[in-house]
Amino acid sequence: MKSVCFYFQVHQPVRLRKFGAFDIGKSPDYFDDGRNNFYLERISKKCYIPTNKIMLDLIRKTEGRFKVSFSITGILLEAMEKNFPETLDSFRKLVDTGSVELFGETYYHSLAYLISEKEFREQVKLHTEKVRSLFGVRPRVMRNTEAMYSNDVAALAGRMGFRGIVAEGLSHILGWRSPNHLYTPPGSDMRIFLRNFKLSDDIGFRFSCREWDGWPLTADKYANWLGDSDGDIINIFMDYETFGEHQWQETGIFEFMRHLPQEVSRHEHLEFMTPSEIIRAKKPVGVYDVPYLTSWADVHRDLSAWLENPMQRQAFDQMKGMESVVRNSKLLDTWRRLQTSDHFYYMCTKWFADGDVHKYFNCYDTPYDAFLNFMNVLTDLNNRMKQKGARKKR
Repeated sequence: MKSVCFYFQVHQPVRLRKFGAFDIGKSPDYFDDGRNNFYLERISKKCYIPTNKIMLDLIRKTEGRFKVSFSITGILLEAMEKNFPETLDSFRKLVDTGSVELFGETYYHSLAYLISEKEFREQVKLHTEKVRSLFGVRPRVMRNTEAMYSNDVAALAGRMGFRGIVAEGLSHILGWRSPNHLYTPPGSDMRIFLRNFKLSDDIGFRFSCREWDGWPLTADKYANWLGDSDGDIINIFMDYETFGEHQWQETGIFEFMRHLPQEVSRHEHLEFMTPSEIIRAKKPVGVYDVPYLTSWADVHRDLSAWLENPMQRQAFDQMKGMESVVRNSKLLDTWRRLQTSDHFYYMCTKWFADGDVHKYFNCYDTPYDAFLNFMNVLTDLNNRMKQKGARKKR
């Protein structure tokens, strides 16, 4: 049997309010709660609640044979718990079916791995604790922020008790091999789930593109593509916001999802499985050796979405340099919210193949506005830490 593994990243950024140079030293209120709640309410209505209902109906209709997995960031879980309990409850109902697996990740959807192992470990632990408290399950598969991956990331996740990890199925690393298998890192029995970027992006980015030669993408057509694929695992990984937000309801994306399990069931050699089920049922076919950091972001699949230009590097280096001091203060949570990858994404100046589906989540007119706003906040936070430190010394 060939396994179809659906996984969705579920995340909303914590946006900063407009913080000018004249705000430095006047207010520690950095985050735009009104805008954050506005977007979360919108995405809940357009995506999370209706799509969760579809997923729940499909699980019940197939008597649990349809299965999906989610990675829900800690800051999003926290926001839903506080202000949108109905949305959180819709995810709980899915997990309670037993046909849904939850992944582990950094609590803040952050660049913590690039800061220090200690910071990364602590954020993953915070996320694990939040998932256990809200859903009563412990994640066994890891997804680092934006699928940032290397041999070292896999080794660290293994030492932390995870059995599997997500990575991008990169052609220049795979060579002649297919992403549609389980792999391991060098010298480890950790299982690597490689995203099939073509079949994933057919839904995530190309679904409504009328210039695409695959349009219109129907459930039976897509099920045929799955059935004709090589290998024994097909990992379809994408943003959950694909449903109803990146791809609006008018595109037919919901109807596509409603009919897909039935069309897949027509292929006797296809079945839906969660990653943990796959780990128990299938063996890896080889080693996936990635000595440097990769990701699933934009066309380059590297870290350039967050750390390519001088603005991004300066902002990150200054934030990273605050670690030893901020750990001894009450500002740790604030500092960690500034690690969220979105802040650095907004500073990106290169062209994005996927830019159109993300631009309306960006509250800045230009990357330079994003940089100046972030640096003003960081300067204020740094000054506050210095003032607290000076008072302690007295």
